[in-house]
Amino acid sequence: MDFAQFPRLGILGGGQLARMTLQAAVSFGIDTVVLAEAPDSPAGRLAQHEIVGAWHDQQILRRFADAVDVVTLENEFVDERVLIQLAEWGKLVRPGPHVLGTIQDKLRQKQKLVNHALPVPDFAAVEHPDDILHYAAHWGWPLILKARRNGYDGYGNATLQSAADIPGALDRLDWPTRQLMVERAVPFACEIAVLIARNDKGQMVTYPVVETIQRQHICHIVRAPAAIDAHTAEQATRIAQAAVAAVQGIGITAVELFVTPEHAVLINELAPRPHNSGHFSIDACVTSQFENHLRGVLGLPLGDPGLRAPAAVMVNLLGSRNGKLLPQGVEQALGLVDVHLHLYGKRETRIGRKLGHLTALGSSMEETELRACSAADMIKL
Repeated sequence: MDFAQFPRLGILGGGQLARMTLQAAVSFGIDTVVLAEAPDSPAGRLAQHEIVGAWHDQQILRRFADAVDVVTLENEFVDERVLIQLAEWGKLVRPGPHVLGTIQDKLRQKQKLVNHALPVPDFAAVEHPDDILHYAAHWGWPLILKARRNGYDGYGNATLQSAADIPGALDRLDWPTRQLMVERAVPFACEIAVLIARNDKGQMVTYPVVETIQRQHICHIVRAPAAIDAHTAEQATRIAQAAVAAVQGIGITAVELFVTPEHAVLINELAPRPHNSGHFSIDACVTSQFENHLRGVLGLPLGDPGLRAPAAVMVNLLGSRNGKLLPQGVEQALGLVDVHLHLYGKRETRIGRKLGHLTALGSSMEETELRACSAADMIKL
């Protein structure tokens, strides 16, 4: 692709992932358009154009399509039919509708992975509450009940310790309005993630395996690289690469995995877009996940995903109250050596809402994490 002829890029979604993708697009001089469901979105304030409206509104979608050449997305909650419509209007959609359709339905996703002989926790579809009891009769308790679509940060999941938990879980997950599946609970030693960038020519680059530390089902800390043995890291990388090839991911695909006490590696789930576990790459890698997502989407050669320092630690910054966002402690946090702050431009704070992150770089994981957590503790959102 001639550098002077970059297409106009459209992003479905106006949140922080779209915002950080736009920041990478600025370096390429790409014209950008955001389709956001609400005005004054974090990404919309950076884009050349922001179109506001519902993705399924045909008039709004047509306006968006007329303004762009290539379409990507910041989350997998877009209806597959929206991407199909955009493709029918002649837009290059990456990842494509078939990729999104496979990944956004967790049951279809797991079935696809199994069909490619990739390791996942045992699972089954749930058509009726009795299906859960039949599954438990075979596998025992605890089990994980999941909404097949539109779950994130633990929303859409429920842990079942016994049959007594089923009615409440069905109610919380809005069954039968939402389709469900059930999984065997995995006793894991740690959770890891691998980000893969892939372009339409089949070129693929792999970021270092990272360890993710969850707090109340939200990613709290990411350690890069993960403190796992070389064999487990190689196994995780090989499985992640095969998973992305199986679903034909384009741009960044995040592969979340469990490592069991016996050092087996199982795929938890995939995300077909830049991911929270890869935010460290903005400051810690030669090429960030956001730049490589753009490179993959635009069919460009992919960049080096290697680390710039021996250790990197990312800490998510979450809202601690409800109301107008008034950041405090930024000056103190930035006074620490090699700490990099990213706030997402959200106007309002809510308890637990993702409002930003910071990344610290260093020579040892222990010291780097201490510095990162110290900086995060100084910032009040």
